[in-house]
Amino acid sequence: MDYLPNILFTIILLAGIAFFVKNVRRLSRNIKVGKSISITDNKSERLKNMARIAIGQSKMVVRPVAGILHILVYVGFIIINIEVLEIIIDGIFGTHRIFAPLGMAYDLLIGAFEILALLVIVAVVLFWLRRNIIRLKRFIKPEMKGWPKQDGNLILYIELVLMLLFLTMNGADYQLQQMGAEHYTQAGMFPVSQFISGMLGDMSTASLIVLERIAWWLHIVGILFFLNYLYYSKHLHILLAFPNTYYGKLKPKGQLENLEAVTKEVRLMMDPSADPFAAPAEDAPVPEKFGASDVMDLTRIQLLNAYTCTECGRCTSECPANITGKKLSPRKIMMDTRDRLEEVGKNMEANKGEFVADGKQLLGDYISHEELWACTSCNACTEACPVSIDPLSIIMDMRQYLVMEQSAAPMDLNNMMGNIENNGAPWPFNQMDRLNWANE
Repeated sequence: MDYLPNILFTIILLAGIAFFVKNVRRLSRNIKVGKSISITDNKSERLKNMARIAIGQSKMVVRPVAGILHILVYVGFIIINIEVLEIIIDGIFGTHRIFAPLGMAYDLLIGAFEILALLVIVAVVLFWLRRNIIRLKRFIKPEMKGWPKQDGNLILYIELVLMLLFLTMNGADYQLQQMGAEHYTQAGMFPVSQFISGMLGDMSTASLIVLERIAWWLHIVGILFFLNYLYYSKHLHILLAFPNTYYGKLKPKGQLENLEAVTKEVRLMMDPSADPFAAPAEDAPVPEKFGASDVMDLTRIQLLNAYTCTECGRCTSECPANITGKKLSPRKIMMDTRDRLEEVGKNMEANKGEFVADGKQLLGDYISHEELWACTSCNACTEACPVSIDPLSIIMDMRQYLVMEQSAAPMDLNNMMGNIENNGAPWPFNQMDRLNWANE
């Protein structure tokens, strides 16, 4: 019976890890639905970007208030969970504060953890007020109704509860140390939880042990729950921000990707020795689909972008189309891509790993033509994103599909392209007159 808590803890720990591994595999399978591309260039620059943007939070502090609060939560939550290593060892082997022999170093660590925990609580409360009381405009856009709003608040509640449990556990532990309870040796510095300890002075040793153990168990189980909840939450960026910033676009933001098939056609047209009427070789590959109409047509990097989206809305708040009342929201583009990818993933799960056509696609069923054509391709969204997401690449790929596969460009654009083809200029003037403007 003495080992029952250790056995139970080990089972819970292994179950939490198993579910996490299952979610990682599901995530990997869904991302691999996209087209594979090889990115092996500029490794040193990519590592610098990852260190600067994902670890250093350099793009977060462009907006100082949100940036500083986010750094407090991010750094505090990550560093505090170093303590999870001690909890895991204690839980498996039945020890208590296994690292206490580190002496002063341990005392300073626990003290730092507690101060960070308090700062996390303050930041979380301020974040909640910004979302629910102040109601910043970017948090009340149409795409943020329902689950996205609930998810954002739920994450804040989880972080708040975990920090309070951490401080309660330490407060009860500190009080037991003062009372000389068995196994609760003098260890740690408690600059915050000592005030909680002061409120527990009337409790008996047995009651304090129960309180400390309940807080301890709930804290570690809560962390395992949070780890597995990440897959279903916008907070998946905690893990994916690192690969996403590494694979972020290094080319100038205004440089758009060319379709290889179109490039070959242009080269053929410009080659005076080529026969434009020659039949293609028998072993020539079948022309691929131009652009993208569904998540399978996007690259794996674009799908990684969708899963990394934090739903912070900085992209949408900077978008000139959205600011002027257009339907386009870059954040919604990423959320829709992720939702469709999840739908495709569930389809594959139900059909033994194969996708069975469901009569739906990303274009039309999730993202409308109106949204796509509202984009000015200014790249304000990619510049604003704190984790190097590129919504414009998805918009442009879907536009290519509309133009090149369906001839479904807006009338004004079709007129312009027709004028270029027939008159050599966007305007409906005779080719002989197209340079007359220069004389004026």
